[in-house]
Amino acid sequence: MGWATRAIESLRRGEAVTIRPRGRSMSGRVEDGDLVTLSPCDPASLSVGDVVLVRVRGNDLLHLVKAIDGNRILIGNNRGGTNGWVGRGSVHGRAVRIEPGS
Repeated sequence: MGWATRAIESLRRGEAVTIRPRGRSMSGRVEDGDLVTLSPCDPASLSVGDVVLVRVRGNDLLHLVKAIDGNRILIGNNRGGTNGWVGRGSVHGRAVRIEPGS
């Protein structure tokens, strides 16, 4: 069981969860090792620029909402890349706080 699985289980129970993501794909927005607090969210309330925990092509990622087209959301990183369109139901939670890592 990985970090995303545990976080998703908590979010499904309606609980906020904190994670420390690793990697550089979100540099400038979420740095490697930052403390990110995720909360459950209503997918209809998402906006472009939101940082979300989302399932894209079988992978759970902490990425950005890049565009919204009806019930579809374009997911991408903070370095100009995109991962593709997903349905709103693929979003597990939204970042409500990002704190610098130590």
